[in-house]
Amino acid sequence: MSKYTTGEIAKLCGVSVRTVQYYDDRGILIPTELSEGGRRLYSEEDLKRMRIICFLREAGLPINSISALFAEEKPESIISILLEEQKSVLREELSERQAKLELLEGIKRELKEVEHFSVESIGDIAHIMKNKNKLAKMRWTMVLTGIPVTALQWTSIILWITNGLWWLFVVWACVAVPWGIAVSVYYFKHVAYICPKCHEVFKPSFGETFWSYHTPKMRRLTCPKCGRKGLCVEVYADKDDKNNG
Repeated sequence: MSKYTTGEIAKLCGVSVRTVQYYDDRGILIPTELSEGGRRLYSEEDLKRMRIICFLREAGLPINSISALFAEEKPESIISILLEEQKSVLREELSERQAKLELLEGIKRELKEVEHFSVESIGDIAHIMKNKNKLAKMRWTMVLTGIPVTALQWTSIILWITNGLWWLFVVWACVAVPWGIAVSVYYFKHVAYICPKCHEVFKPSFGETFWSYHTPKMRRLTCPKCGRKGLCVEVYADKDDKNNG
């Protein structure tokens, strides 16, 4: 029957000698015998066991789980449980890594819009990314609540032109004006702006916000800290930002 030294079994399994010694120390790969000189010698069965250990380690199973598996009289009773647990762990890790990947991609996209990059710009990006979903949700809320109002508007215009039902347009106006005011107030309460020069997060007055030139992501405002007047990045206002308003 073949006997293998630590180095030989390590080479056959594609691992380091230290790995084989580690499994010995953990009690999951004890050598069949020791030579007269005290060298560890492994049998064919030990080699098979080592390959099983390596296979399970490649699947991501921790040493403690592998040790528990070998300690069972009927390992088939727990192998499916161990594999299912490892599957859940790997899915969670995959989800976390995917979230980090999406965060990195988001940072790269935001960097492209930074005119003059500095260390402080990282803080601006972090602020933008932190509440990006909340800002998108707020905008969608405004859009969705406006759909019925818009539908009523076009319906009233068409019926006025085709059937002379002018009163429906009046109904729309009575609905649209309060809705417009409510949406404007809602919007103002939930947004703040970042000055690209001094990186101050601030809330302008309602009037300045309402009348200023804007793009989907920026608005031309005057920073209350440094006095710069220009486009500022729109972000979702957290509690601290709201308190500054």
